[in-house]
Amino acid sequence: MNLTDTYTQKYLTYCEFQKGLDLKTIKAYKIDLQQYDDYCCTCEFETEKDYICGFIESMHNHCKPKTIKRKIAVLKAFYGFLLREDFIEVNPFDKIDIKIREPKILPKVIPQKLLIKILNEAYKSLASCESEYSLKCTLRDIAVLELLFATGLRISELCHLKNSDVNLSENYVKIFGKGSKERIVQFSIPDVVSALKEYRRHFKNDIEKTGYFFVNKLSHRLSEQSVRFMVNKYTNRAATRLHITPHMFRHTFATMLLESDVDIRFIQQILGHSSITTTEIYTHVSAAKQKQILKRKHPRNKLNINKG
Repeated sequence: MNLTDTYTQKYLTYCEFQKGLDLKTIKAYKIDLQQYDDYCCTCEFETEKDYICGFIESMHNHCKPKTIKRKIAVLKAFYGFLLREDFIEVNPFDKIDIKIREPKILPKVIPQKLLIKILNEAYKSLASCESEYSLKCTLRDIAVLELLFATGLRISELCHLKNSDVNLSENYVKIFGKGSKERIVQFSIPDVVSALKEYRRHFKNDIEKTGYFFVNKLSHRLSEQSVRFMVNKYTNRAATRLHITPHMFRHTFATMLLESDVDIRFIQQILGHSSITTTEIYTHVSAAKQKQILKRKHPRNKLNINKG
């Protein structure tokens, strides 16, 4: 008989109060463990190992490798907790050999010329604002786009920035990323600082009312969906068929830093990656860029060889 139904709440309580995980993470853990429990209720196996192996096999029919790896990690942590708390004598994962191959997908970046077009379209919109409201919204759009590219923030991190997290005297943002890990990201580009100051000046009352730095017309925090709409709006105005997402600003930021010979450990710190392995995916993008450059500009192309 599987143990999730009996001990799930004990584990989630442990995650919240002893590990200090945020509620979003705990909710995801709960869903994963509930899915495992639901699967176990439909099967009759003799050992916990059989339940786990059966569950993993069933996931291959409808889950991507990355999702399967995440759910396995949750189960592993859960059974590790059961063993430490003496709820079980043997961890079934000690007898299971799992290798999930996850295809490497290179991060999509925004071509530099298109990035310039998108930002230009946002700034051009200022001249056509016909009301104070449209002016404020455009200033907010510019501030969001500038900060996304200047810092490489995740969209959720940007939308959850508190007013107190944005320091426009010393030009940095304080971010609480995945796993509630805090990091500081500096920005000193004059255009970015100016855009943020102008935005804050126009939204001062709304910001103070809600406590969040980026707010909407209802004086609530700006939603992730609103930022997606915003990016789509200026992408369409830039007349491109490419689908641009807010996360691509993060990829572009990291890739351009790497191509400018910034140390990958520094990029890891800025992006808030817990593992350097996550950041190393950008080295593949850089390698692709290297191949493109060498193909176009290699000096061998200029040698006219007589092959007889």
